[in-house]
Formats: sequence, structure tokens, C-alpha cells
Amino acid sequence: MSRLPPLPEPLDGRPFALTEAETAGLGRSRLNARDLHRPSRGVRVPKAGHSELAALVRSHTRLDADIFASLITAAQILEVPLPRWAEFSPDGGGPVTAVTEPVPWGKKSGVHFREPGKFLHLSRRNGGTLPRRKGVAGHRLKVRDGDLLEIDGLRVTSVARTWVDLGSVLPMDDLIVAGDAIVSEHARTFGKPKLPVVPLAELRRFVDGANGIHGVRKAREALEQLRVGVDSPPETKVRLMLDDAGLPEFVPDCRVDDAVGKPVWTDLGCIRFRTCVEYEGLHHLLPEQQALDSYRDQRVAEAGWRQVKINRIDMERGPEWVVSRVAQTLRKQGWHR
Repeated sequence: MSRLPPLPEPLDGRPFALTEAETAGLGRSRLNARDLHRPSRGVRVPKAGHSELAALVRSHTRLDADIFASLITAAQILEVPLPRWAEFSPDGGGPVTAVTEPVPWGKKSGVHFREPGKFLHLSRRNGGTLPRRKGVAGHRLKVRDGDLLEIDGLRVTSVARTWVDLGSVLPMDDLIVAGDAIVSEHARTFGKPKLPVVPLAELRRFVDGANGIHGVRKAREALEQLRVGVDSPPETKVRLMLDDAGLPEFVPDCRVDDAVGKPVWTDLGCIRFRTCVEYEGLHHLLPEQQALDSYRDQRVAEAGWRQVKINRIDMERGPEWVVSRVAQTLRKQGWHR
């Protein structure tokens, strides 16, 4: 079996448009070789390379200057957290499926997508033709001044606009998770202050003026449930589980003053019943972090607070398990339902 010649350095390891390949002098036989994916007409992706989403979208926008990344694809490029089922899979591409507006996954309202993670979401301004390519979910969006931005030459909907658009495709809890991440900010007595991607007041102004955008109705409902101060999506998910179960309110980034009046910051805290919840991700297994956690736990206990530690295994057991653990601790602190 003959060995394939390497790709030119500018194209190696990333998606590229056929126009780039022609400039680099690649012939038809090399472009149809077995080491290249063909996710869409006019685009090739090296199988051995890391298929970065932004690079793949850029290979499409180079073919059509009028299209831009939107909805789930924009969210991934902007690093807005999404549920795993919505994340793009570079090997995925199904038949061409175009829609005039975003529709909820799985609902029988015209056309829909069974596997949203297999599609790039590309849009044109309202009035233009739909982007139609294999592996592309095409949309026409009503775009206003400020709704689009460029990142290293890549056109994408802004963070605020993307969040509103996600209201047309994400369940409510996932929309709140994304919103919490966007508005999160805090300034503690240690470390650097965390700045919001979009401050809550600014996001509120954007949503107030988003009349006519699909998803805005759900976004307005979700907006009232956003809270600043979260450090991770699991923290938001725990908070929503506790709220849905009717437990007393837990606020993110809750300050607990220790026995000598110095602050300890907890992930979620119920001030009335002196109960806090910590979500422990994998970094809590590191020896250095365990030492810090032990000192924090001691200070919280000495202040008269009880603490519940939740991890991935707890979350996999479901809301009833998580809620029961927190409710049991609340009862010990005087809560009765």
C-alpha cells in the first residue's frame, strides 16, 4: 500500500476549505484520500488531527462570507457550558437538515434534529437563504447591531445573544446553568476577583430588549433564577435540585464567619439554618487541596455550621438522593417542614 504524502504544514492537523487546498497546490486525488474526513461539501478534516470546533466552523465561513456560528455551536466556541448531549462530535455529520427557525430537539414541529451534537449550527441574517450543507443545521436569525462579534476572524453571535438563542433549544435547567456561568462573579479574601463574562444587569438589559428573538420567553423566565457567584455547573445543578424540592434557599458563594470573625467561602449556604453545601470535583482529591479543605471544614464547624459534601457519585444517584442528604442536615439545624 502506497504511503500518502503529508499535507502542507498550514493545513496539517486542522480542518480546511478546498479553496485553501487549491492555493496550497493539493490535487483531487490527495483531497479524496482515506486520511481525510469530508464532513461537508468543500471541507476536509484530517483524521489524525485534533478537530477544533472553531477551526471547523472557520473552514465553512471561508466558503461563505455571509454565514456565522450561532446557537449551540456559538456557545461551544464561547465556552458557555452545555449538557453533554448537545456538544458537537466532529465525526458526526448527518444528511442536510435546514430549518427556518430553531426548534426544540425531538419535538414534531416541522423538521427537527434527533442528534444535535452531530450538527454545526450556522446562520444567515433574516432574509438570506438558509445555509445548506451536510452536517450543518441552517438557520435564519433576526440580527441587530451588537449581536455579532469576531474572534480571530471567526463570526459568531455574542454571548448575550447566544444565551437568548439557547432558550429555543435547551431545557430550562440547562439554560440556567449556562446563564449562571455567564454572570458569575465574586471577590474573596484570597485569589483574584472573578469577573463576569456578561454582568447580570447587562444581560437583563439585553433580554429586556430582545423582543422577537426565538427563545426570549424562556430566557426571561430563566433570568429570574440566575444567581451570581457559582464556580461550576454542578453547583448550579445542586442549587436547582434543592429549590425544586422546596428546601430553604441556598445562595452561591456564601460567606461564613469563623470563630475569630474571618470569612470562609462556601459553594452554597443557607444562612437561616447555618447549613452549607460543597461540591467536590476531582481537584479535591489532590493532597494540597485536601489539606485546605480540612482546615475549611474545621473553621465552618467551629462557627456552628453543618456541611454537606456532594460529589459526582451523589449527582449520578439523582435529585432524591442529593435532596435527602441536605434535608437531613437541615433538620439537625432546626428546619422543619
